[in-house]
Amino acid sequence: MNTVEIEGKKFEILLENDNINKRIRLIAIQLNVDYEGKCPVFIGVLNGSFLFMADLLKEVSVPCETGFIRVASYAGTASSGTVREIFGLPEDLAGRDVILVEDIVDTGLTLEYILKKVWEAGPASVKVCSLLLKPTALQSPIEELEYVGFEIANEFVVGYGLDYNGLGRNLRDIYRAATVPPPLP
Repeated sequence: MNTVEIEGKKFEILLENDNINKRIRLIAIQLNVDYEGKCPVFIGVLNGSFLFMADLLKEVSVPCETGFIRVASYAGTASSGTVREIFGLPEDLAGRDVILVEDIVDTGLTLEYILKKVWEAGPASVKVCSLLLKPTALQSPIEELEYVGFEIANEFVVGYGLDYNGLGRNLRDIYRAATVPPPLP
């Protein structure tokens, strides 16, 4: 399936599931090396990270714990610029190695908000693992962003946990908003 339509909006294939899974295995290998002898806490940022985090943790062999946080900052296809915490962080992060798992980092505003909350809990370390990064949309550098699956253009994407108005999270592949060719003269 090279294109999909969600609520009248067309999307075209950007990343196929096989490529996503290969990249996840490589990220997990690096995590296994970096956290050997440790027991990190993986905190998934809901709703978008749930598929990525599940597939990632299947490949992680070091002992680990998991938790979730849910925040919201999107309205339609663009960030609203305002972050709302829906439910919060696990409470036992003091002295722990924390890995935040994101589906996508674009402006970085949501991630900055979450990082501030995590650092307030007194962890030993904090790193971010994101499946996607839009480097041209990032408003300021994020020092903790250590593991990135794919860098993509500043386009709206859907699938593999990412949604458009709540729909499309269940797609196996990742799609981008389809470009409409200009009308012929």
